[in-house]
Amino acid sequence: MSYNNFIFLLNDALEHQHIQRALDAVKTFKAADLADVLTQLPQQSGLLLLQHLPDRAYIFSYLKPAEQARFMAVLDHKLLVSLFEDMPSDRRVDVFKRLNTEQQNTLLPVLAQAEREDIRKLAAYKEGTAGAIMSSEYATLKPGMTVMEAIRMLREEAPDTETIYFAYVLDDLRRLLGVLSLKELILGREDQNINELMTTDILQAKVSDDQDDVAKLIARYDLLALPVVDDAGIMLGIVTYDDAMDVASDEATEDFLKSGAIQADDKLSLKTAPVFQLYQKRVYWLVILVFGSLLSGIGIAHFEDIIAAHIVLVFFLPLLVGSGGNAGSQSATLMVRALATGDVQFKDWFYLLGRESLVALCLGGTMAFAVSVLGYIRGDEMVALVLALSMMGIVMLGCLIGMSLPFVLNKIGLDPASASAPLVTSICDATGVLVYLFIASQILSGVSV
Repeated sequence: MSYNNFIFLLNDALEHQHIQRALDAVKTFKAADLADVLTQLPQQSGLLLLQHLPDRAYIFSYLKPAEQARFMAVLDHKLLVSLFEDMPSDRRVDVFKRLNTEQQNTLLPVLAQAEREDIRKLAAYKEGTAGAIMSSEYATLKPGMTVMEAIRMLREEAPDTETIYFAYVLDDLRRLLGVLSLKELILGREDQNINELMTTDILQAKVSDDQDDVAKLIARYDLLALPVVDDAGIMLGIVTYDDAMDVASDEATEDFLKSGAIQADDKLSLKTAPVFQLYQKRVYWLVILVFGSLLSGIGIAHFEDIIAAHIVLVFFLPLLVGSGGNAGSQSATLMVRALATGDVQFKDWFYLLGRESLVALCLGGTMAFAVSVLGYIRGDEMVALVLALSMMGIVMLGCLIGMSLPFVLNKIGLDPASASAPLVTSICDATGVLVYLFIASQILSGVSV
């Protein structure tokens, strides 16, 4: 059965109130797949199915922000409260932030005090920090416990924690003393003190740390979870690997949008976003790049005499400036990626400048040879010389601009991803025109056609 036919039959069952038949049809589905099914169904059918799903809070957390907002606008108040109470703490606060002020004020008073305080505390952390993405549901142990006592305590805590693969040993002030894996507890002797087993050299993050740095730390050391503490060493929560993956995914999306000269927005959906919103996200950079491209026109106007005397130069103009833009975009892409992964730092600039110069020289030489052949066929040996020298210079400049621009932006505190392909291309186009026509004017001045 095709997926579309399945959705049709599922919707038919829900419309005729055959709830059990609908639940049987999706009982083998994973939470993420069920979230996708909910978005494919008409709103009323999706809402009816959501009401009867056993793990509805967990499934709801997998919906995209726009879909969550769509459901929350029509959810029964009692069901909304139930979802919030059963949802993981980090996902719950994300959903809470998407509610409007009226919905937030209506929801908070009816939640249990523990959930209410947890939401207020997590929502207070600045966006983009470890505090904003951490979960407050984690397993804790007391120092001095035996292995048997620790396992018994984990069994009691397990239903209310996000993960029990690691447990954190805290003192009476909730300062982080050590961490234990579930494997270490299982392999330990029943009467063994957990102080002998726990690791005290702990990788941890401060609550104010940038979420991108936290995600990189988790990826670097292959962690399932990273404890988050305040300046006094008091443990506040954990960032799990799935949260780190979400951060990395959002960062990659943001960089991808910026590389296309589009203002980043994690709520931007090409399918559902209003046309005016898509216009707003794209027009800013395009207007700037239009004025940047005027430099190419100024260059052409300045050398219009040499162009008029050697009209064959126009034939090769798009080829040359396009090659510079392409080379620059390649260099910028490689450098943005290297900066994002921490592979290079600002101190490496001069070293990389030399390496990139050698690479650009090789690339330019190869392309110069190819284009000089075309220049000789289309014009003569002088045109071929102009094209060869111009290609060498343009590709060299393009590569160096593409490599340097992300470094400069990073140094002045801007996102290196802003050294996008359109921006690099516009700069390389303008410089390419000037280089090409300047070389042509020097070599071809006084040479008759």
